[in-house]
Amino acid sequence: MHVVEVNGIQIGGGMPLVLIAGPCVIEEESLVLDTAGQIKEIVDRVGIPWIFKSSYQKDNRSSVEYYQGPGLEKGLKILQKVKETYGVPVLSDIHDRCQAEPAAEVLDIIQIPAYLSMQTSITLAAARTGKVINVKKGQFLHPKDVEKIIRKIESTGNHQIILTERGSVFGYHNLVVDMRSFPIMRSYGYPVMFDVTHSIRIYGVPSSDAAGGEPWFVPYLARAGVAAGVDALFVETHPDCKNALCDAASMWPLQKLEELLIQVKKVDEMVKPWLSH
Repeated sequence: MHVVEVNGIQIGGGMPLVLIAGPCVIEEESLVLDTAGQIKEIVDRVGIPWIFKSSYQKDNRSSVEYYQGPGLEKGLKILQKVKETYGVPVLSDIHDRCQAEPAAEVLDIIQIPAYLSMQTSITLAAARTGKVINVKKGQFLHPKDVEKIIRKIESTGNHQIILTERGSVFGYHNLVVDMRSFPIMRSYGYPVMFDVTHSIRIYGVPSSDAAGGEPWFVPYLARAGVAAGVDALFVETHPDCKNALCDAASMWPLQKLEELLIQVKKVDEMVKPWLSH
């Protein structure tokens, strides 16, 4: 298996579980920096490698009235400040091929959103930057379909690839996580990540509505995904979830993050020796 390295953090190949975590979307700069600081304190205590995630733009909001983030220029400046302040790699998603180059000047990992995962032009533009590319498997795709996306990225000479599961469509407005997808995607030779917080979102209900997510399932699914051998865990977290400007109903409370990480780290340490690389 390819081992993807991000600023000294190794992902895949039997290496310890890596955490990708942060607020869904960039809100006030002070909130982002404070949240990043709290996450750093937690991961330092638990002893788990961490990459900061937050979106500078949420281009798939269901209403034009919903908060979409500060945008590319301002958002990247805030992410750069997170990098400089805490010495942590950063990840965010791009939404158009023209964003790839400016994003690559700051981001350590460029993420292809699930709903754009089959878009060739944006995938190739991201891959040509030479950055690590995280592909979120569309909820409408079979896990075997990621092989086609992998080949697109490899065609540019870029082999720095992470594949992310975030649930599959199960009827209208509902997702289910098929644990078989983790070994299937891992069989293509690249690290696999589990986006646990998006998998418990209830679509069709505003994310500000408490009925828009079922976060109490997060620990169960996180433990199961890590037991299935994922290489990284993706957790959107916020210090005040109910007042968050995006995905308020599905993010995991920052106050509960340490307890969750202690659990999944123990599962990872038990499982990894039994996984073939």
